[in-house]
Amino acid sequence: MQITNKIHFRNLQGDIFGGLTAAVIALPMALAFGIASGAGASAGLWGAVLVGFFAALFGGTPTLISEPTGPMTVVMTAVIANFATQENGMAIAFTVVMMAGCFQILFGFLKLGKYVTMMPYTVISGFMSGIGIILIILQTAPFLGQANPKGGVIGTIQSLPNLISNTNPLETILAVLTVVILYVVPSRYRRVVPPQLLALILGTVVSIIFFGDADIRRIGEIPTGFPELQVPTIDASQFQKMVFDAMVLGMLGCIDALLTSVVADSLTRTEHDSNKELIGQGLGNLFSGLFGGIAGAGATMGTVVNIQTGGRTALSGLTRAFVLFIIVVWAAPLTSSIPLAVLAGIALKVGINIMDWGFLRRVHKISWKATAIVYTVIALTVFVDLMVAVGVGVFIANIMTIEKLSELRSKSVKMVSTADDEITLSPEEKQVLDLAGGRVLLFHLDGPMIFGVAKAISREHNAISNYDVLIVDLSQVPLLGVTSSLALENAIQEAVDNNHEVFIVGATGKVRSRLEKLGIAGLIPEYHWMSDRLLALQEGLNIVREKQSTDIDVDPSLSKI
Repeated sequence: MQITNKIHFRNLQGDIFGGLTAAVIALPMALAFGIASGAGASAGLWGAVLVGFFAALFGGTPTLISEPTGPMTVVMTAVIANFATQENGMAIAFTVVMMAGCFQILFGFLKLGKYVTMMPYTVISGFMSGIGIILIILQTAPFLGQANPKGGVIGTIQSLPNLISNTNPLETILAVLTVVILYVVPSRYRRVVPPQLLALILGTVVSIIFFGDADIRRIGEIPTGFPELQVPTIDASQFQKMVFDAMVLGMLGCIDALLTSVVADSLTRTEHDSNKELIGQGLGNLFSGLFGGIAGAGATMGTVVNIQTGGRTALSGLTRAFVLFIIVVWAAPLTSSIPLAVLAGIALKVGINIMDWGFLRRVHKISWKATAIVYTVIALTVFVDLMVAVGVGVFIANIMTIEKLSELRSKSVKMVSTADDEITLSPEEKQVLDLAGGRVLLFHLDGPMIFGVAKAISREHNAISNYDVLIVDLSQVPLLGVTSSLALENAIQEAVDNNHEVFIVGATGKVRSRLEKLGIAGLIPEYHWMSDRLLALQEGLNIVREKQSTDIDVDPSLSKI
């Protein structure tokens, strides 16, 4: 794959058509996410315009469509709820969006892009499924025709009996109609008319024609023209919470965007620039917060549709942002009659789609450990905190991975004094070991020696103590970790302290440099550092023979013979 140029006009028709189609899909989603977040429909629209524009112009994935997404909306909802009791709560929330953008720009400049998505799939699956569940739960109240209760997920669950008993039938009918439309639209028509837009139009028309005089909650008037500039507002007493929320929002945006970039790469056979993409996403969120928009990230649905309808350069993303800009500035009043229940139905379907159903159905067949990680991350995401869920999930998954790697690597640590079938030896090497009669000890290490192997090194060395010569074979070791180096140093130091001769074979490059920095070079003569194992074994045999000859000369029991 190759990195493509960002913008050119050789694919003008495809880019414009892709951008227009992505804009059509983005409109209902932006309205739904704006309302769901608590910031309002206008904030959702401006988030779609600004994040999409700056991410397309400065990002590193030409076909990526960026806008408010389900995961980002979940966190944005929590951010707004955290500062709702403050006098200038919304201003603080938009400042958090700006701070999140600054964090993303910083991650890009520090070239951390390639590390952002380096987490186990079990954690990603649990995290995204948990976010999907949160989005579904938060749409329960508007789906039933009521305002969201306080307390987020927990508050909604506790209020569920009251919500059900006070259901507004008309709004619930509209929400159910919306979900049904989203599911039943045939796939062959989806490219012509996006089901989200169709549901939005039909739901609104039905509400006006059949329920025009009924008490139905609607979006209401959206101000036209440019939004007011949001002056960054920092509350000293809330600063720590602001930084934490901004970090969560920024990290989630990075993960969301870069995972979507990978999808775009697979569809276009190109390669994105992850660090540049983080900078583009950061600028998008910075300006979105500055003008009262909610946070956004790379959107899989919009990106796939953009590519499928011809988009190939950033011109498609810029076209989409321009079309939405026209709608926000001049046509926003047309959206005032849209029922909130219709938007709740759209957001509910997004929550269902976010959940990783394919993996959840199969994970229990793969491994009970993987199952435990997935459902632990889901539970922590829904009931505790997003960052805690990711942190705990990554920690547990890494510990399990390290345990498996250490177990495999430990099998590559062998201490033999006779020919061993598990170590490939030449006939000459086997003969030397046999002639040495167990007095030459071959310490064979194979593969990367990570810190989990240190215990195996100590265990193998301690298992045999009756020898004269220790030969440490590192010829198959490309990496020697600090912990394993120290364990090896202890084995060599103990051998030297007991007057055993030590040879090191095959230590080159960084492996030898690591040992020399530990001071092992001062323990072993330079001529005992060898590149040929057979030569080291022969030298060891000579030392054994010399020692045996000396022992015979001084043995008192033999002097009378």
